[in-house]
Amino acid sequence: MRILGIETSCDETGIAIYDDQDGLLAHQLYSQVKLHADYGGVVPELASRDHSRKIISLIRQTLKEANCTKDDIDGVAYTAGPGLVGALLVGASVGRSLAYAWDKPAVAVHHMEGHLLAPMLEENKPDFPFLALLVSGGHTQMVRVDGIGRYTLLGESVDDAAGEAFDKTAKLLGLDYPGGPRLAKMAEMGDSSRFTFPRPMTNKPGLDFSFSGLKTFAANTIRDNSVDGVCDPQTQADIARAFEDAVVDTLAIKCKRALKETGLKRLVIAGGVSANSHLRIELEKLMVGRGGKVFYPRHEFCADNGAMIAYAGMQRLKANQTVGLEISATPRWPMDTLPAV
Repeated sequence: MRILGIETSCDETGIAIYDDQDGLLAHQLYSQVKLHADYGGVVPELASRDHSRKIISLIRQTLKEANCTKDDIDGVAYTAGPGLVGALLVGASVGRSLAYAWDKPAVAVHHMEGHLLAPMLEENKPDFPFLALLVSGGHTQMVRVDGIGRYTLLGESVDDAAGEAFDKTAKLLGLDYPGGPRLAKMAEMGDSSRFTFPRPMTNKPGLDFSFSGLKTFAANTIRDNSVDGVCDPQTQADIARAFEDAVVDTLAIKCKRALKETGLKRLVIAGGVSANSHLRIELEKLMVGRGGKVFYPRHEFCADNGAMIAYAGMQRLKANQTVGLEISATPRWPMDTLPAV
């Protein structure tokens, strides 16, 4: 059985074909980074238009790469939410229309479930149950996963997501969009002993997160160590390092707390921030110390992509969890409301 996956939740157009026996057959990804760079962030209307321009050609390229025709496809999966409503509707419209034209079932996929299941695309897959830390530009969530669709939300960000805080702090440092990866690169040159940033909400019980105050702390540190609003390069790197250390430590502390509360020995990290090498190193240390193991997707599948949507869609398709003819998108969609497989 083969499925076509379509991802258009934000600023990446991702297309993939997944086979339930042979795995991932092909995938294509187009990033809109250059389009949005001049604006310092994603412009929703421009994102929607660019998805419309690119999506059909990417589907054709993916079919060609997989040596498939429409007759080889058994279903079409598309991201239905959460995300930018205009961008979501591009993928939903194309995906649902293709399924109708090809006389195939359609599957509406939850974007964050796609991220959560992305490590399943790797050869070394985690068994259920496991703890999942989902860290991206729009979400920071701690989830207990007992199976596909069997999710218990343990904690989430009450304000900025971790990836959002990375991007905003990078902008304060004068780094171009997308700032998160640039900040992480700059942090490699920083002195970790110069500045100490707070680890927000780690002195309180519970597993919720808060990163907006950390961004404000960074802004104040930049102001206090700059001349006419500009820091020297080493000070920039030192602030970047202190910020990254604070985010990584906070995430690790919360993971340790969640692992202790749940008794789980397997940890999955997924989402764009899961590509951060410092975070991976610290969580690997944590799991080794606890006699457990950490799992994450390869770097190309940490950010938004069609492969994770195709995989998640396949699981729903095999469970006959398909949708009708209505074309709809759900910008806000709690993952723990999904049905079990």
